[in-house]
Amino acid sequence: MDRYRAFLTGEPGCGKTTVVTRVCENLVATGFRLGGMISREVRQRGIRVGFSLEDVLTHENGILAHVDQKDGPRIGKYRVNLRDLERIGAAAIARAARNSDLVIVDEIGPMELHSMPFILAVRTALASPRDIVGTIHKRATHSLVTEIKSNVAYEILEVTQQNRDLLPVAISEKISRKK
Repeated sequence: MDRYRAFLTGEPGCGKTTVVTRVCENLVATGFRLGGMISREVRQRGIRVGFSLEDVLTHENGILAHVDQKDGPRIGKYRVNLRDLERIGAAAIARAARNSDLVIVDEIGPMELHSMPFILAVRTALASPRDIVGTIHKRATHSLVTEIKSNVAYEILEVTQQNRDLLPVAISEKISRKK
């Protein structure tokens, strides 16, 4: 059976990570082995101060970027924590490409694309026989993003307020039907 590859895009805050998280919950409940990484906002007193990342399999957490990060590439008011991105995020994606039923890549964006190990891990996953559900930053520009968006075999789904509650079920069903 063919591999299923879905990449979600949309405006910041539209619910891409929520859709991915719900797909994970749906599939874990039916016995799927998942791996990869999920990133989330870090807020203090209602203000976004950074982004965390989590290994989907081990639940190890790290900091992707933060306003208080002292070194690393600068993206807006944040500095990217390449150490955690590579040690936790890229490693989780590469491991999932070898051992999981489904690889989660949340997110492919300007912060993550500063890391060659991350890019290589995503390319490894794309070359693997594994299904993939990922998110792509709406305005990311990089050869990896262009390759993904231009591949007619991949589903590129725009997350909106109207479809964000329907997408987790639709994506989960497409993946479940293959098993």
